[in-house]
Amino acid sequence: MSAQINNIRPEFDREIVDIVDYVMNYEISSKVAYDTAHYCLLDTLGCGLEALEYPACKNCWGQLFPAPSYPTACASPELSSSSTPSRRHLTSAR
Repeated sequence: MSAQINNIRPEFDREIVDIVDYVMNYEISSKVAYDTAHYCLLDTLGCGLEALEYPACKNCWGQLFPAPSYPTACASPELSSSSTPSRRHLTSAR
């Protein structure tokens, strides 16, 4: 026979409970706090976008998100390179 597995979980540490209570229940009434958080978020997004201009950052992201390739692309007389399926659709509608 198999042994019974005890699935009773221990209580969370008091510190974890205090952090959760603070995050979930604390009322922020300061406009300065909201403005600071707003500008912090904008600064974080701006720094992230600026970082994309650096070759080392592009190299890291390029490994995660490779450039798309279009194996079904067709050659276009007015373009020096082949065009994507969506561009073929738009140019053939003329």
